[in-house]
Amino acid sequence: MVYTVTLNPALDYTVKVDSIKSGEINRSYDEQIFYGGKGINVSVILTRLGIENRALGFLAGFTGKELESMLKADGIDCAFNYLESGKTRINLKIKSAEEYEINGEGPKIGEEDIKALIKKLSAAKSGDWVVLAGAIPKSLDTNIYDKILSELEGKGINFAVDATGELLLKSLRHRPFLIKPNRHELEDLFKVEIKTDNEAEKYAKELQRFGAKNVIVSLSGDGALLVDETGVTTRLYNAPGEVINCVGCGDTMVAGFIAGYINTMDYAYALKLGIACGNATAYSEGLGEKDLIEKMLSES
Repeated sequence: MVYTVTLNPALDYTVKVDSIKSGEINRSYDEQIFYGGKGINVSVILTRLGIENRALGFLAGFTGKELESMLKADGIDCAFNYLESGKTRINLKIKSAEEYEINGEGPKIGEEDIKALIKKLSAAKSGDWVVLAGAIPKSLDTNIYDKILSELEGKGINFAVDATGELLLKSLRHRPFLIKPNRHELEDLFKVEIKTDNEAEKYAKELQRFGAKNVIVSLSGDGALLVDETGVTTRLYNAPGEVINCVGCGDTMVAGFIAGYINTMDYAYALKLGIACGNATAYSEGLGEKDLIEKMLSES
């Protein structure tokens, strides 16, 4: 079983506009609503790939109920905790000649709410996976992932952490099985500019020294490289296609890697499936569908 945790889910409201003019009424020609949140995206792709999983985290208000309804309609196993106040956030994505994003803040999460979440996660047993993914609300400290992992440590659970900055660094002492910084996040962590694969590999190994077992560095249009716990570096490139969506590509890569590893325990294949999932999302309006993932896998 894979448990995904999204502490600050969202409804992504995407609108397409021919042009944006300040001071005038701008009208869209297309509008769509997607569920969002990195852990949720992982759950969606795992479900499409036939991997048993359960989406956990926090929802609130009418927006939270709509998000859960949408997930269940797509066959996602959900076990969210509902907060007593606030609303699940809405993120506005405007697509025009230029793209704009306005992300909501999210509801307040208290200490008792975290305890209730950890209680649910305590059902995880040896060999299971816990995926902590995404940003956190301002009401939580950057040690929150560290705190959750501390409660689960020693049970033989595989941890995957997809986060940035202090949120990621504070989790590394728990030796997560997988982390996935992108090139820019790696640059921010080490205050450097990364121009080559060798440089990306060097700093991925630094994160292993800090505690991570396997490090994927996603390189956007250039694919990704994996430094695995055996010391082998695998470098793979994207399948050809037209990029029409940059939202959720990294999350779907994480899901694909986990699915590939669960099915084969082969790091190179896991990375290949991860990249195929990321490509399928990049070349789609939403998260990649299974048939496109399989097509990308065959073409990579």
